[in-house]
Parts: sequence; C-alpha cells; structure tokens
Amino acid sequence: MTKSEKFTISGSQLVEKVKQLIHEGNIRRVRVIHKEKTLLEIPLSIGAPAAAVTILTAPVLAALGAFAALVTDCTIEVEKTEE
Repeated sequence: MTKSEKFTISGSQLVEKVKQLIHEGNIRRVRVIHKEKTLLEIPLSIGAPAAAVTILTAPVLAALGAFAALVTDCTIEVEKTEE
C-alpha cells in the first residue's frame, strides 16, 4: 500500500530535501512540481541498495540543482510504501 505526501519548499532547499527523502528508504517515487506541472519524476526501486540508488540518482540530483537555481518555490510529491 502506498501513501502520498506533499512538501512545498524553496528552490534552494530542493536538492537537500530530495536527498533526505531518498535516504529514508521507503520511497517509491519523487515528483518535482512547479506551477502545477510535473517537471521531474524520479522512480526509485523498492529494496534497492542505498549505494546503487545514490549512484543512479547522482546525475538527476545535479540536474535538480540546476533547476533549483531557477525557481523560488516548488512542490515535492512523494509516494511512500507503508509496511
């Protein structure tokens, strides 16, 4: 079963918040939304080793950092698995 959470944050906090969410480990998908449009969707494997997730998301986080410099506010929508 999954549940969704939304966070509205400033662009400068975007990368750190996404990193924090990824390290929680029970995340299935992260969406970055700006002005009600999905700009980036990051699917994460359930049960994937943390090192593999970090290596695979490094280029995405770099792109996210460039995007964060251009926006003031955005919303992060997170799909989490419930145990």
